[in-house]
Amino acid sequence: MGNVKPQDTCRQGHPGIPGNPGHNGLPGRDGRDGVKGDKGAAGEPGHPGGPGKDGMNGEKGERGADGKVEAKGIKGDQGSRGSPGKHGPKGFVGPMGEKGLRGETGPQGQKGEKGDIGLIGPEGPKGNIGSSGPTGLPGPMGPMGKPGPRGEAGPMGPQGEPGTRGLRGWKGDRGEKGKIGETPVLPKSAFTVGLTVLSKFPSSDVPIKFDRILYNEFNHYDVATGKFTCHIAGAYYFTYHITVFSRNVQVSLVKNGVKVLHTKDGYMSSEDQASGGIVLQLKLGDEVWMQVTGGDRFNGLYADEDDDTTFTGFLLFIS
Repeated sequence: MGNVKPQDTCRQGHPGIPGNPGHNGLPGRDGRDGVKGDKGAAGEPGHPGGPGKDGMNGEKGERGADGKVEAKGIKGDQGSRGSPGKHGPKGFVGPMGEKGLRGETGPQGQKGEKGDIGLIGPEGPKGNIGSSGPTGLPGPMGPMGKPGPRGEAGPMGPQGEPGTRGLRGWKGDRGEKGKIGETPVLPKSAFTVGLTVLSKFPSSDVPIKFDRILYNEFNHYDVATGKFTCHIAGAYYFTYHITVFSRNVQVSLVKNGVKVLHTKDGYMSSEDQASGGIVLQLKLGDEVWMQVTGGDRFNGLYADEDDDTTFTGFLLFIS
């Protein structure tokens, strides 16, 4: 080829501006189904599926017919001995069996170790007297010997000063039973006195004169004065029982003019009861009595065939 000049070479120009889209064409006719193709080759087997859920339990079947009992088979050979089992629990001690035959004498055992020193044996018989040995050195002074026989009494010496009091000696033997002595006479003092229909509602601030004597063997209570006089020094017990009727009651037990016990009772209706008691230490000549205090409004001490007002005193013990 000859030389080509540059001005003779065609150059590609720039793309032009796209034109307007054309109108839609008419729809084509429906296509017909093609002929069924041949069967494809078998695919590869799929992976195994997971286990299915448990099915429902079926209904219980009918009982089968009883089987026939066949003849007993021939006893088989003894099997091999199995391995020893574990030790079972300790059984109860069985009864003692009969004495067995004496066994043969066993071989002599080995010599044992030396035993401990035994106890000292009994003293042996006394041996014969040996020959006298040489005279030894004088020994130490021995203990003081027993006192000799009692000598004759010497002349009486001068009287010494009184010594310290010795220890108490042993209890002596029981002496002979003495003669029965006379029964001691115990001191006695007691009284019980009461009011009557004549002495009820007594006067105030003076000794009440109990004119009904229930017990006054020793006459230590004076009916004329209404006072008890002590004839035996000691401890006495005094008590009184009062039937209250129609008025209030306020009484005192008096010793030698001093009021030592007080009793009050407010009358309400019907009959009422009041009482008091005390232990007093009395000396010879002491006097004890009862009296109303507070005026005639408080002297409701009553007595009749069915109701009692009493005053009692007796010796407990002498002192």
